[in-house]
Amino acid sequence: MTNKIVNSPAARISSLADSFKDVLKRGQQYVELLDQLASTDQAEDLLTAASKLTEQDLHNAFIDFPQHYQAADYYMLFMGRLLEMHQVASVTVDENQQHEFVATIDPLTDARFKFVVGANGEAAFTEQSQQQPLFYMNLNQRLFQFNNRALVNYFIVYALKKHSDLELRDAIKSLIEFANELADDLGFTINLGILNTANDRRFKLQQPDLRLTMIDRLFVKTGETDYMLMNLPHNSGAELLLDQGIKFDLSFDPDDYSQEWAFSVKDPGEQVSFFDILLHYNLVRQWYLADRDALAVRSEQLIITDDESTSPVATTVPAAPTEPTEPFPAPADQVTEPASAVRDSEKTSTDNGDVVDTETDEDD
Repeated sequence: MTNKIVNSPAARISSLADSFKDVLKRGQQYVELLDQLASTDQAEDLLTAASKLTEQDLHNAFIDFPQHYQAADYYMLFMGRLLEMHQVASVTVDENQQHEFVATIDPLTDARFKFVVGANGEAAFTEQSQQQPLFYMNLNQRLFQFNNRALVNYFIVYALKKHSDLELRDAIKSLIEFANELADDLGFTINLGILNTANDRRFKLQQPDLRLTMIDRLFVKTGETDYMLMNLPHNSGAELLLDQGIKFDLSFDPDDYSQEWAFSVKDPGEQVSFFDILLHYNLVRQWYLADRDALAVRSEQLIITDDESTSPVATTVPAAPTEPTEPFPAPADQVTEPASAVRDSEKTSTDNGDVVDTETDEDD
């Protein structure tokens, strides 16, 4: 009896009517969210619209909804609108022939960037020719994380062959501005990774050990430059003295039992990042890339909490400082005044204590 009622003409008409009502209701909500995404000048409203649109399900058994976009497109539209609200014109968002929204970044006019959405709600801003996810973002949990390895792969290994260091720095500046807008306007927790310019930031190596021949090789390379490599106290590492007061260290804390090796960059104005050192100083870049497996920097993972849990999976990462706007110092081949340090090649090969850290996060 039940099957006859369900399959009766009246029941099917009623189901069709209910489907129309449902799709019209969802369609109205969809249009309102699109209007909000396109026209609001409030960051919170922009985030709300983008978050809800990424979760919209317009599929219906009876009704074919007109053309609409995918979750990745709403991430891109959100990014484009937030940058537009801050008058950042160097990132352009357009629709391609496949009705996907893609970004271009001046002056990298030959590169195309899209968001790729993962299963746990994070979206990766991915350069398409090399498939490098430069950063990850989660709208609901307000998290943003640069991918150290992808930054090196794309900008240092690939794009530097086609563009100048200053062009690439302009391009990365746009992405840093976006991260800082997320933090300032919406309270996002952001991690700039190797783009962080704070003097107290240490970029720990992925590998638990460091062969001190790595430092010896850097010493040999300085022989052809006016830069000086000096030993740090207690044979805890070495410090490369660059121009304009910049110091580039590879060291461990002798007072820390784990003796984890890490890079650090110190400059008077806290304007230079580890990424900048790789980008602008050919001496360091060649040395680093030649032994990248040994020197790779550890990356913290984007941390996604379980919606059904009251506690996060892990501790969130701290926000990073603002990227500088002043010009970067002259590259190595323009140095006019040599450092006045004394080299000591024998001390750089002195063995340090055992390293006990065994973390296995992604490296750069």
